[in-house]
Amino acid sequence: MALAAVRAAAAPDVAEIVRIQAGTWAAAYAQLVPPAAIEQLAGPAAREAWTAAVGAGDGHHVLVATEGEWTVGFCAAAVATAPEGAVVSAPEGAVVSDEPELGPGAWGEIGVLLVEPRWGRRGHGGRLLGAAATALREAGSLYGLAWIPEADEASRRFYARAGWEPDGATRAFDTGEGVLREVRLTGSLDLKLV
Repeated sequence: MALAAVRAAAAPDVAEIVRIQAGTWAAAYAQLVPPAAIEQLAGPAAREAWTAAVGAGDGHHVLVATEGEWTVGFCAAAVATAPEGAVVSAPEGAVVSDEPELGPGAWGEIGVLLVEPRWGRRGHGGRLLGAAATALREAGSLYGLAWIPEADEASRRFYARAGWEPDGATRAFDTGEGVLREVRLTGSLDLKLV
């Protein structure tokens, strides 16, 4: 088995990030979003956006998962403002509060975390989430959040294993051919991946 690792993304990784995002969305979300939206994920605007994200710095983290010479997944995370109405799942006995005294940097957001389906079930997602949580904690965040499609049961189970649960918040996007509903998951960045 080849060595698996997670590292910070660099400009040469952008092509693989774009390929993985477009391919994974095509495989996992084809029933949720129209083909035109998935096609945009592989276009020039997507490449420009990922190039900017990789070079953003200042609390923005783009990480790639590798196995041997292959790039198999990626994650983008950043410090976030405290989400209105967020409820966090915390380790037993921990005192949890989303009061303003925590400060806006107390929250970090996982903007996207994807592993190519053919590389799934090998721990890459957990390593990406763990590395993102570490980076966000080092930036001062205590809690994390992620928005995922409501119908994405696999992602819900993945985040649940890390102690993140839906907190009741939802949002919806008009895809041009319907509505994509997302649920917000929240939890501690002191992960207990199982």
